[in-house]
Amino acid sequence: MLLQGLHFRNLRGDLFGGITAAVVALPLALAFGVSSGAGAIAGIYGAICVGFFAALFGGTPSQVSGPTGPMTVVMAAVFTQFSAVDPVNGPAVAFTVVLMGGFFQILFGAFKLGKYVTLMPFPVISGFMSGIGVIIIALQLSPLLGFPAESSVVSSLQHLPHNLSEFHSGALILGLLTLVILFACPATVSRVIPAPLLALILCTVIALFVFSNQPVPVIGEIPTGLPSLILPTIEPELLKDMLLSAIMLAALGSIDSLLTSLVADNMTKSQHDSDRELIGQGVGNMVAGLFGGLPGAGATMRTVVNIRAGGESSLSGAVHALVLLIVVLGAGGLAENIPHAVLAGILIKVGIDIIDWDFLRRLHRAPIFVVVLMLLVLGLTVFVDLVTAVLVGVFLANIITIKRLSDHQVESIRLISDQPDELDVLTHREKELLTAAAGRILLYKIDGPVSYASVKGMTNKLRHWGDYDALLFDVSTVPLIDVSTAMAFENMILDALQQNRQVYFIGMDDAVRHVFDRMDISKLLPESCFYDSRERAVEIAFQGVFSEE
Repeated sequence: MLLQGLHFRNLRGDLFGGITAAVVALPLALAFGVSSGAGAIAGIYGAICVGFFAALFGGTPSQVSGPTGPMTVVMAAVFTQFSAVDPVNGPAVAFTVVLMGGFFQILFGAFKLGKYVTLMPFPVISGFMSGIGVIIIALQLSPLLGFPAESSVVSSLQHLPHNLSEFHSGALILGLLTLVILFACPATVSRVIPAPLLALILCTVIALFVFSNQPVPVIGEIPTGLPSLILPTIEPELLKDMLLSAIMLAALGSIDSLLTSLVADNMTKSQHDSDRELIGQGVGNMVAGLFGGLPGAGATMRTVVNIRAGGESSLSGAVHALVLLIVVLGAGGLAENIPHAVLAGILIKVGIDIIDWDFLRRLHRAPIFVVVLMLLVLGLTVFVDLVTAVLVGVFLANIITIKRLSDHQVESIRLISDQPDELDVLTHREKELLTAAAGRILLYKIDGPVSYASVKGMTNKLRHWGDYDALLFDVSTVPLIDVSTAMAFENMILDALQQNRQVYFIGMDDAVRHVFDRMDISKLLPESCFYDSRERAVEIAFQGVFSEE
């Protein structure tokens, strides 16, 4: 299970990639920690725990993991929720939720759910990712203006007029300068020192020497040394909320990580192991929960930096975590004077990058339903919560998709009687027999898989047909059906038998027959009514119809 893709053929590249990724991760981890409410050190601990163990047990060798914007948004809500309910044990409960979320991710991987995690409609992914970007930006407006961060988007927007009228000039200057550096830093400079780290160092130095007479809010004391073990704390009255929050963290972390894995695959021309990646992320998050670290996921920017710097094996992710551990053990004091406004500027840039600008630019070209769905998910993410947004978005998208598929399935059903020329696949003999039957034989031909959504249309088509004596169901191109469809077939068979009509099935696939057998539908007809050859079935039906005269 350890170190998939580990090799030492690229030792220099992996070491340099890991170190470079750690340099990029440091300011982000500090910013995410402060933003979550758990403290800057929680961001570092999360980057170390998730980064190291996801590399050891994960399925994407070049991926670098740690706290991300989406995970931090959810963790901030979790930390605030449980700390408000129980100020004493609330933080421990919140980190227990992180541990539980990691456990759920391990279960996702163990049950081979990795391939399903990213099967989410694009407008939903775009909507909630853009919504998370908006949340990050909105929550950093107060720190950017020199005030404490608010706990929600609504609260942040409510306080914005007051904060704008009473802003701290030093904090605003530092925050805006941070954004200028992040947006304007030349690529040649970024390759030597990442823009976030450059902004962090320069703006912190400016704060110390230029704004010494009007000090701006700073991080303050940061613990150094190894983290303490936080024993899991479960309060029965909070268990339901804990489980919901843990599932939300697990689902979001899984989606975030596997989307980043796809980016890594595209850059390295490799193929990740989705289920193994979920297990690795789960182990990392469980360890993070035990040691007071933020939950994390595969981090796209850090992964891209790692790959571009030469990292390609699991060693690079582990090196990234070890470098951050060294920083925590000896350099925590150096981060105490970092202004909150500088971290706010870094996070605002993260939020801007998360927003799906590419899709927003083309929103006017998209179908109206896609536009409404994307904006609805975005709005629900910002003003309600992520779980509601995703559930509503996926539900609506699936309903519309099922409706379209069912319409297509019903349209593919053809009823052929005494005018068979429209069906080119019929043989000359079949057409001849159907024409001679003069409407007394009805061929009910279905193409492709049939789902429960098309059941009503299937039965309605047959119900509105005129009189006939023999009904032939041609299912030779139907690879599978569900139980609802099988029950619809049962009703059509029973209706036909009650009216003394002959019923035959043509070309039934083994998978379809298995469903019929399990639901005891096959017993309604003798084995002589099941044929592999359509021409033979039509001949038997023809003989049966006219032998009764």
